[in-house]
Amino acid sequence: MPKGNTKSDTKPRGRMTAYAYFVQICREEHKKKHPEENVVFAEFSKKCAERWKTMSDKEKKRFHEMADVDKKRYEAEMKDYTPSENEKGKRGKKRKQMKDPNAPKRPLPAFFIFSNDERSKVKQANPCYTAGDTSKELGRMWSEADPAVKSKYQELADEDKARYDREMIEYKKTGKVSQPEPPVVKTHPVLNEEEEEEEEDDQ
Repeated sequence: MPKGNTKSDTKPRGRMTAYAYFVQICREEHKKKHPEENVVFAEFSKKCAERWKTMSDKEKKRFHEMADVDKKRYEAEMKDYTPSENEKGKRGKKRKQMKDPNAPKRPLPAFFIFSNDERSKVKQANPCYTAGDTSKELGRMWSEADPAVKSKYQELADEDKARYDREMIEYKKTGKVSQPEPPVVKTHPVLNEEEEEEEEDDQ
């Protein structure tokens, strides 16, 4: 059988930017020099960004070359990439199924809640990051996070799951989720002219 046109149904890994390679290598070098040190991400990212800004084009050249090689790898893999029938079916179903606006909002996993809190910090510290770079960095931060931090976000995820379960019970019964009632603002009754005159006479 000919082997030239072998297609893959495994989606290619996203390509990396020159800056992402630079940060990755800086992190690896730092770990080699200080294996026992806990890296503070915000400070480390800030130093990387400052260093990148001051680097000459010649110094950045090797990172751009690495990014170009990865870009070609990604484009070549995408040409050979064919979504599986299962994936095509899932995409088709997603297009056909209209989301009910009255349905409860799905619960977020602990990692997603963590990412929502940290994404702006990552973008601020690394303005050159693409969306893919940001996602990879958030994944790394989560994997290296302290157990106490993960526990905090797991509690938030559990609370959100409980909220979703409550709302789903109501949604299945009524077809919608009741919104919390706005606070009642007490107002004084509006008196007509005759009632105002009577009040003045009583005083």
